[in-house]
Amino acid sequence: MEYYLEYEILNDKPGILGDISTLLGNLSINIDTINGVSNNRRGLLIQCNKSDIYETLESNLLLMENIKLIKLREAKLLDRLAVRHGRYIKYNEENKRIFSFLRSELGILVDFLAELLKENKHRLIGIRGSARAGKTESLIAASVCANKHWIFISSTMIKQTLRESLMRDEFDSNNVFIIDGIISCQSRNDRHKQLVREILALDAVKVIEHPDFFCKNSSVKIEDFDYIIELRNYPDEMIDSVEIIQQMFYGNPDY
Repeated sequence: MEYYLEYEILNDKPGILGDISTLLGNLSINIDTINGVSNNRRGLLIQCNKSDIYETLESNLLLMENIKLIKLREAKLLDRLAVRHGRYIKYNEENKRIFSFLRSELGILVDFLAELLKENKHRLIGIRGSARAGKTESLIAASVCANKHWIFISSTMIKQTLRESLMRDEFDSNNVFIIDGIISCQSRNDRHKQLVREILALDAVKVIEHPDFFCKNSSVKIEDFDYIIELRNYPDEMIDSVEIIQQMFYGNPDY
């Protein structure tokens, strides 16, 4: 079983990592990965076949004077990504389903999305973001990384896409279905709207761009989403649906 160990360095003296490595070795615990996850904090992914040995590890770490034990638990997705990328992914403290990224962090976002898709769980994912922030590109890259086939139900990726039907094999539950919430809700095409309803009822991964606008104009509620991802060009950027619609339909032909 894989566990996540995180500690804070209280007194940065030479040999701290060596002491911890020796302790792990004496307990027959293997270190898979180690990295800094924030200032003065180190994260390790460790493994041992004996689950009860971690109680002994915890008691020994608590006795070490130069470090403070922060976490010792079964490794979660965010733990693995933190060690892999050297920092934690930001999430909303009040709503832990909401994760925030910047355009400069697309590599981490793609990795995060790919891990979600690899789990083969049927999810509803929403992505908020301004025009040309990289929402659709990230979804495609994550699908490739997860070895998943993606299908646009509606999109403005290259040109405006508005599907009215799918081939029988396209209804495969292993596919990733991508819906642009603004394009679909603005459409007056009844056949397209019926297809969207069929996709939402499908036991598969559905990703909706502009979920807030979609929820205002459909029966889907924001609480129905398993994850909400926010993608910004810079930290304080406001995600404004009205401005996005103006860019899409009136003022930005490159959207």
